[in-house]
Amino acid sequence: MSQAAPPGAARGPRVPFDLDAGRLVAPFLALIGLVILAWLTMGLLTGQLGLPSSGGKTGPGVVATPAPSNVVVVDPRVDVPGSIVYVKAGNVWIQSGKEAHQLTSAGQASMPSWSPDGAWVYYIETTDEIGLFPAQGNARRYAMTVPNIERIRVDGSGKPELVATGRFKQGRYTWFYWLREPVLSPDGRTIALISDAPNPLQSDVVIQFLDLQSKKLTKPRLADTAGLGHQDPAWSPNGKQLLYVRNDRDAARGAPVIYRYDVANKRAAALSGQGYLSPSWSRDGRFVAATRTDSFGTDIVILDAQKGTELIRLTDDGRSWSPVWSPKGDSVAYLHLESGIVDLRMIPLTGSAPNWTVGNTINLTELSGLDGASRPGWFIPSDQLPALPTSPPTLTPSVPAGSASSGSSAP
Repeated sequence: MSQAAPPGAARGPRVPFDLDAGRLVAPFLALIGLVILAWLTMGLLTGQLGLPSSGGKTGPGVVATPAPSNVVVVDPRVDVPGSIVYVKAGNVWIQSGKEAHQLTSAGQASMPSWSPDGAWVYYIETTDEIGLFPAQGNARRYAMTVPNIERIRVDGSGKPELVATGRFKQGRYTWFYWLREPVLSPDGRTIALISDAPNPLQSDVVIQFLDLQSKKLTKPRLADTAGLGHQDPAWSPNGKQLLYVRNDRDAARGAPVIYRYDVANKRAAALSGQGYLSPSWSRDGRFVAATRTDSFGTDIVILDAQKGTELIRLTDDGRSWSPVWSPKGDSVAYLHLESGIVDLRMIPLTGSAPNWTVGNTINLTELSGLDGASRPGWFIPSDQLPALPTSPPTLTPSVPAGSASSGSSAP
């Protein structure tokens, strides 16, 4: 997914291939910084920077290889409650019970998430196109990858439906802006996503809201570090708050921080200190599962949703990321790298929160080669869920000691 900025753009898009000149056009450094940080903070997550187990082998003289692109290996002893969505080889898959099945087939899908009723999966589908944009004083043709938000019925009926396109038009010129990580609000009216719309020449890739009725994008006034932007939006169960990650740096090291945005008062404050990303709310809104990054890799932790303090670390292997809470609240699933192959794992939690007893890890897939850059999602029908307390705790934004910034609604 590469683009480049025309000369003179304040914050240009990514590096395209110049079809006329037959060479790469120089990237605009600010937005390349965004891409570098996004992949730096997720490099270990995707397996790009992860370390395989000894020799990349699963046993003496046996080299691990992933299953074919149209195969997900599920241990028949595993019985997943509800359904978990993830991506393999550019296609959306759903795992439920003891089986997994492929939902899309175009091979260019990523970043799936559930509709609140579990009837649809929303995701990003890219299309390869030829763009025309001025560079070095001349209009040039570029190979570009246009992201689109699509949705598809979970039961497989009907074709994928286009929700929004990232195609950018300026007079006779055609380009694109990013659309990433779409997540639908609990009321089904608004998609939170990451984008540099409406003009990729003038914006970082940050939190935006897409109204599904008007199809209009709005950008809240949220601070970001120039060129680094945001990632990982996650709605609270009641839809009143949105967690997201503000990317930052500490010298040459990535320093992501989870922020909490209050939809009503339109203000944001840091929830975590540096080094946390990929937040996932518990259904009762009391806890947040997250990825903890450090110099040794990435691991899964649970944070207090009010104070942002780390309550428990679920993994310590340095190769685990992108957690998702079971809607039942009794387990956390996550992506894991082993022998250079990404799979889905789950850790059961028993006892009373937050003093859980952490159970043994369960491998939900085996040697399946999932997409490490696409967060999984978990849906269980409401009639299969335990009752919540009648008065769940009120979430009051607070800034933990030692956080990177106090946060602000102003850029």
